[in-house]
Amino acid sequence: MKIAVDSLIPVSINFQSGVYNLSKLKYCIVLILPVLAGIAFLTTGVSTLLPALFFFGVVPAVELILKPDHQNKSEPEKMTLAHEAFFNWFLYLLVLILLSVLVLFVSTISDPGLTASNFIGRIISMGMMCGVAINLGHELGHRSNRMEQLLGEIALLISLENQFLPYHNYCHHKNVATPQDPATARRNESVYRFWIRSQIGSYIQAWQVEIHNQRRKHRHPFSVHNRMVGYTIAQICLLLSLYFRFGLKTMLAFIAAAIIGKLILESVNYIEHYGLTRRVKADGKYERVLPVHSWNSDHLFGRSLMFELPRHSDHHFKANKPYQTLDSFPESPHLPTGYPGMMILALFPPLWFWLMNSKIDELNISLECGDLSPLSHKPTCRQVTATSR
Repeated sequence: MKIAVDSLIPVSINFQSGVYNLSKLKYCIVLILPVLAGIAFLTTGVSTLLPALFFFGVVPAVELILKPDHQNKSEPEKMTLAHEAFFNWFLYLLVLILLSVLVLFVSTISDPGLTASNFIGRIISMGMMCGVAINLGHELGHRSNRMEQLLGEIALLISLENQFLPYHNYCHHKNVATPQDPATARRNESVYRFWIRSQIGSYIQAWQVEIHNQRRKHRHPFSVHNRMVGYTIAQICLLLSLYFRFGLKTMLAFIAAAIIGKLILESVNYIEHYGLTRRVKADGKYERVLPVHSWNSDHLFGRSLMFELPRHSDHHFKANKPYQTLDSFPESPHLPTGYPGMMILALFPPLWFWLMNSKIDELNISLECGDLSPLSHKPTCRQVTATSR
């Protein structure tokens, strides 16, 4: 039995200074992760894995119980939310919190008394924080304000993933659901193969887009205006700082944590567009990006933790749309559970292919029949088409 969340959120209470809508505070759930990371860095035993146990254990379990919430805010509500300063300042604060977590990690990971299991556990926990930092950098990296973009770059530096910004903003959003996009997983491609292809392909395309931009502006391809040059220097400086201040062991531990963060990023990329393709039009160009080209999840817990990233179709419809105003589209394909649970399932390719390939087939049949509402559960057209085959 699943429990509806619409009876739980939003909740309004009277306070001394007015009425506060607790629905906006749902995003503060993400603060559980840095708190658990702090505990992990200061303790030993199984508690060194607390962030991973929470994100990949508690969250998927809760999302199996709670019903997804497909409701969208009204236009006046979205207008109000878009201008609410809380949502921006919370992101700024989270950058500072993640930097503090990084300082705590590098200050404690070199403890000579740590056992191998505790050492690895703390690295995994820092890797989870790197994953949070990448998602935060993604949100801020889409902003037009240079200060917010800089904060996004700082967040991405925590996981050595700054190349994400030029690739994601200028390549992924343009080429998503086509063979030209390394971050679109192909049908029957395992997540393990995808990790490597996507990470290498996106890195190469990030350099290509920056070199192209410099040449277009009649600058040297590797000028200081090339963001990839700046990012590379910043990452090298960070690693050298860790090496000279804390030693080789700490630097390598940080690199290992950053790699875990990258794997979390690529696992999310994997499930967001797995097996979805845009059709080629008569003029040889791809159709525009539609809601059917992203896998979505309306499970509230994961949405809150990931700043509404699982409402991915709307993000691709308007990339700079504030996270708190993203909508759920009824014509979008939806996953059977939230992103964290699907990330676990992706680690078992036979099960993943068995579940997701059938969903892709259902979606394709719906598209052929002109039924673009997977959430409406209209069986007639699908059954007739399947029978005719």
